[in-house]
Amino acid sequence: MNRSHLLLEKQDKIAWVSINRPKKLNALNREVLQELGDLFLTLNEDQSVRVIVLTGSGEKAFVAGADISEFAEFSAIEGEALSRKGQQTVFDQIANTNKPVIAAINGFALGGGLELALSCHVRIASTNAKMGLPETSLGVIPGYGGTQRLPQLIGRGRATELIITGRMMNAEEALQTGLITQVVAQEDLLATAATLAQKIMNNSPNAIAQALKAIASGYQDGVDGYREEIQRFGACFSHPEFKEGTQAFLGKRKANF
Repeated sequence: MNRSHLLLEKQDKIAWVSINRPKKLNALNREVLQELGDLFLTLNEDQSVRVIVLTGSGEKAFVAGADISEFAEFSAIEGEALSRKGQQTVFDQIANTNKPVIAAINGFALGGGLELALSCHVRIASTNAKMGLPETSLGVIPGYGGTQRLPQLIGRGRATELIITGRMMNAEEALQTGLITQVVAQEDLLATAATLAQKIMNNSPNAIAQALKAIASGYQDGVDGYREEIQRFGACFSHPEFKEGTQAFLGKRKANF
């Protein structure tokens, strides 16, 4: 698989994915989006991987936004196609991955970069991180799920204010609003992500996958999240990991998942 703009390293059942365009502050272009979509499709089926960590190369940016030069002359039809393809082949795919995806935000996460972080299941950030959706300053709106996922995380009022002002928030504000769950020094960011990944991997991969799908169902139109939870709760009982987990608990030993 050709990945000229992505770096991939697998270690201890963790897949470390870095967007590697540091001179462009890791901005998203067609190639990056295609590579991300292809890679996450592969990682979702990779039995040697249990947690995915997504970050940006260098010390300045996670992803500083989209490559505006690629779509500055687009028509309305082309713009709609751009948004649809990005959502369906990359951002929704990441959000629906059956393995936890941790965004390690190591600097600027703006526009499409923040939307990329929003599509991940958990977000942590370094103290120098800056986050925002500045699209309205360009005469457009977020097109990769930002108008939907940001309000779900931080509330409609805060999200609306951020989107219509286009301002950036720092890591502390992002922590206070619930956009991220931890703030650490930049040099500790990846180690913190590894620790978080290890805590996740103490638990049942099947139960985690079922939980991710149940959580997501509550934000889908026409889906009863409570009913989905009941069904997925029941499905866990027929999986070997349920027997292992309960027997380990009753036997006062650590489960072997």
